[in-house]
Amino acid sequence: MKVALYARVSKVNSHQDPEVQLQPLRALCQARGFEVVREYVDHGVSGAKERRPQLDELMADAEKGRRDFEAVMVWKFDRFARSVEHLLKALKAFDALGIAFISLTESIDTSTPYGKMVFTVLGAVAELERSLIIERIKAGLKKAAKEGHRPGPKIVGKPSRSTLWRRSKAQQAQA
Repeated sequence: MKVALYARVSKVNSHQDPEVQLQPLRALCQARGFEVVREYVDHGVSGAKERRPQLDELMADAEKGRRDFEAVMVWKFDRFARSVEHLLKALKAFDALGIAFISLTESIDTSTPYGKMVFTVLGAVAELERSLIIERIKAGLKKAAKEGHRPGPKIVGKPSRSTLWRRSKAQQAQA
C-alpha cells in the first residue's frame, strides 16, 4: 500500500521535532510493507487551526486526484485534528475518495472492518456532542430571554442591547 505521512509540531525552534512522529510511522510502514510516497509536515502551526499549509496540500492532493497514495498515516489524532468535527470531516472526505486513514498510537486503520466501526462510533459521538451543545445554547438563550437579557455584542460607551431592550419594554409598559 502506498502511504502519505502527516506530522505537525506546534512550535518552531523549540524542543519539538516532527521526527519524533515520523520515525515510528516509517518503522510501521516498513514492518507492514507499505511504501511511503510523500511526507507532509507542518512546522509551528497550531492544531486548533483547520487550515495548515501542509495539511491543505495533503487534502488538495487527495481531492484533486494528484495523489499517488492509498492511505494517510498519522502518529496521533491530535497531530492531525484537534476537534472531532474536523477529524470526521477529513475522514469522510478520505472515505469518499477511497483513502484509508491510519493513526499509529490509537491503533485505528479505516481500511479494516474494526477501524471502520471505530470511525462510525466517533461520528456518533461527534453528532451527540453537537446536539448537546445546541441544546445547552437554546436553554441558555431561553433563560436569558426570561430574565430580560438580549444576546449580542456589547458596544463600549453605549448601552448594551439588553439594556436598550429593557428600556424599550419599560417605555411600552408606561404607554
